[in-house]
Amino acid sequence: MPSNTRPLIRKPLVRLADVRVMRHVPTVPFRHSAREPRPNRSRVAFVLSGGGNQAVAQVGMLRALIEREITPDVVIGTSAGALNAVAVAASPTLAGVAQLANVWGELSGGEVFPGGRLSRAWNVVRRGTYLFDSAGLDGLIDRATRARTFDDLAVPLRVIATDLDSGEEVVLASGPLKPALLASTALPGVFPIVAHDGRRLVDGGVVDAVPLWHALSSAVDVVYVMNVSSTGHDRPLRSPLDVVMTSFAHSRNLRFELELRHAPPEVEIVVLPRPRDVRDLFDFSGSETLIDEAHRLACAVLDDREPVVPDRARVFRRFRSA
Repeated sequence: MPSNTRPLIRKPLVRLADVRVMRHVPTVPFRHSAREPRPNRSRVAFVLSGGGNQAVAQVGMLRALIEREITPDVVIGTSAGALNAVAVAASPTLAGVAQLANVWGELSGGEVFPGGRLSRAWNVVRRGTYLFDSAGLDGLIDRATRARTFDDLAVPLRVIATDLDSGEEVVLASGPLKPALLASTALPGVFPIVAHDGRRLVDGGVVDAVPLWHALSSAVDVVYVMNVSSTGHDRPLRSPLDVVMTSFAHSRNLRFELELRHAPPEVEIVVLPRPRDVRDLFDFSGSETLIDEAHRLACAVLDDREPVVPDRARVFRRFRSA
């Protein structure tokens, strides 16, 4: 169990106001509607990072949270984490998590990345803009949730994508779900660009692999961060795509660290630890083992955590990953 906890006390690199100016990201108002917190109940946000096949570990984290009756008032997801986010936003229950675990357990690399090596080589030769079509992702979305629009969800959801032309971060929180999810998972050069709402959109992880700030812009007391994205040292470099993903990881982790430093002190942030995952990007085996290990690590942190009392000052603690 990662027992080493410490206060995160660092001198800010820039002012909080400067962060807002640099990002140019519009915030989406958080409406509790029917999920208005009960008296003495903390307002909770779940943040699910990108990470490709490593996002399977988020299933174990979600199970640990919901077992302890910790349910979200808003869910924010990017890239592969957006697929898990929509599932829990549709059904924030143990049954919903079990269904999500089944989806991951049945998933294969050939389904997500159809066509094999010959198809990838042909797409490179013909100078197309992507290596794989999105048919596999399309089917995966259908299996992850029966919801078709954001309004169908039990919990408000925000999906993060990137505007390919401007580089802006795009927050999708209304309308049809499928184009939002396809956009958020459209890894540039790997999957097709998604035309949606007058924009050309690609993977949200390009600019925001751990969309913490969107939770902090809401009226929340506690944020549970499920960051499973690679640090750049976990996976061996077996392909050009591994090199690309590792390079992305460095810049994305720097942004997450910056947002942690500028988190409001009155909001408690709990970063759940992730299991070690050395599989390559195309390997979806061993999902049950990774889910169980993520569940074990999350349970240890959550059971060691002090109860949160709303409307009192909190000490910001970061639980470091194993």
